[in-house]
Amino acid sequence: MRQAEEKETKGLMERGADGIRGLAASYAVTFKHLFRRPITESYPEYKRSLPARSRARIILTRDPDGDERCVACYLCSGVCPVSCISMESAEREDGRRYAAWFRINFARCIFCGLCEEACPTLAIQLTPDFEICEPNLLDMVREKADLLVDHCGKNDAYDFYRHAGVSEKGDKGGHIGEAPPVNLKSNMP
Repeated sequence: MRQAEEKETKGLMERGADGIRGLAASYAVTFKHLFRRPITESYPEYKRSLPARSRARIILTRDPDGDERCVACYLCSGVCPVSCISMESAEREDGRRYAAWFRINFARCIFCGLCEEACPTLAIQLTPDFEICEPNLLDMVREKADLLVDHCGKNDAYDFYRHAGVSEKGDKGGHIGEAPPVNLKSNMP
């Protein structure tokens, strides 16, 4: 019985010593940093460069010909987990689709990048520009005119319509990299 009590007392003392060592180590770290000069970055004057893959403000880009890349396919608004993207599609005389209006509510956006991944035309791109704060939440809603830029973004050589074609009524097999149509009757047994 006495040995068990001695063992328990010894264990308590060891745990107490560990606690005192831990407390002393934390005070040592605090004391070490007490006499250092603080590292302060003056934010508006000095802006830290962000990684190239950082995701912040959303932009709508143009194709190499200068037309809007967005074809209003609704994939970005469908994949958005917070439903902050809305648009309406329209069609030009030549059969090319475009977004009649395009709206993003940045007050709801979580900058997940799913809209950029879902876009087949590479129209939506996220930039490292993170300064989009506004005092009024209604000012965080951006329209197509606010989002559309005059460049191609990250992919300056990609043109969706050059690869996909303008309409379904065109010649089959006439687009870049497309094989000629297969005669279905030749596949029958």
